[in-house]
Amino acid sequence: MKNSSAQFDLFDEAPGYREVPRPAPRPVRKQATPPLDARDEEEVAQRLEATGRFQVLRKLVPRPVIPRSESAHPRLAVLVDTETTGLQHAKDEVIEIGAVAFTYDDDGTVGDVVGVYGGLRQPSSPIPPEITRLTGITDEMVEGQEIDIDALDVLIKPADLIIAHNAGFDRPFCEKLSPSFIPKAWACSVSEIRWADLGFEGNKLGYLVGQSGLFHEGHRATDDCHALLEVLSRPVGDEMIVPFVELLRSSTRSRVRIFAENSPFDMKDHLKARGYRWSDGSDGRPKAWWTEIDEERYDDELRYLRTEIYRWEDAEPLTLHITAENRFR
Repeated sequence: MKNSSAQFDLFDEAPGYREVPRPAPRPVRKQATPPLDARDEEEVAQRLEATGRFQVLRKLVPRPVIPRSESAHPRLAVLVDTETTGLQHAKDEVIEIGAVAFTYDDDGTVGDVVGVYGGLRQPSSPIPPEITRLTGITDEMVEGQEIDIDALDVLIKPADLIIAHNAGFDRPFCEKLSPSFIPKAWACSVSEIRWADLGFEGNKLGYLVGQSGLFHEGHRATDDCHALLEVLSRPVGDEMIVPFVELLRSSTRSRVRIFAENSPFDMKDHLKARGYRWSDGSDGRPKAWWTEIDEERYDDELRYLRTEIYRWEDAEPLTLHITAENRFR
C-alpha cells in the first residue's frame, strides 16, 4: 500500500499562520520653502542668467503715482492708448482709452508718474466680434460706461507732449474724443525710434516688452501705457541708448511732406520704389503719391521730382511742413 503524505503549497498560508497587518507608512513632512525677498529673487535670476542658458523676465510693476508738485522734472508727457470699434476714425468709435502722465527733462531724463486715467465707453452699436477677440472688451463690459472727459483733460491740457505707440492711428480718434488733444505736440514710439538699430526684433509692444526683460499680465490700455513707459526709459544696446531720448529728438525735428500730384502714370513704379505711398484722397489728403522726409533733404527731393518725374524744371509739387503739432493727422 502506497503511503500518502501531506503536501503544502509554499504560496498558501501555513497552518496556524496569521498575517499581522503592517503599520501604514508615516507621511513624510515636506519642509516649507521660505519665501524669497526681492534681493534674493534678483540674485537667483542673475545666477541663472550668468549660466548663459536662461533668460529671465521680470514682472513689470507700474511706477507709483506722485503729485505733480513733488516731481523735480519740469516737462510733462502723456502716454495714450486707445481701443476702438475699427480702423477708420471717420466712422469707428473709441471704446477704451488709457493715459499715463509722467515728467521729464529737456535732455530726455524720465522723471515720475504723476497721473493715470483709464476708462471704457459704450459705442453706438455692438462691438464687432473681431474687436472683442483682439481686445477682450465685450458689450457687457462697456454697457452704460462713459469716458470722463474732464478727468482725462486734467492730464492732457498741461502736457508738453503726447506719445502713442502708433500715433497715426491714435491721434485722430483722440481728437474726436476731446479737443484738448488737437493743439498738442505728438510723438510716435513706433515710427520715430530706430528699434532695429537698438537691437530689437520688431516694434510691436509685445516684442519690445519681452526684449526689455519684462512681462506684464494686464493688457488693458493703461497697462500698455505703463509697459511702454518702462521700455522707453530703459537704456539698451552697447551704447546704452535711452529710447525716450531718441523719441524726444525725433519729435522736435521738422519734416516735409511732398505730394507728387498729377505725376505721369508711367512714373508710379519709380515713385513707389523711392518710398512714395499712394493716397486715394479718402482721408482728406490730396489724391496723389506722397512721401515725408527730413527738411534738409527737401532740395534733393525737389530736384528728383523735377528731373526724373515731371521733367519740368519749374514744377512745384504741393509741400507741407510737418512739426509735432500737425504730424500724424
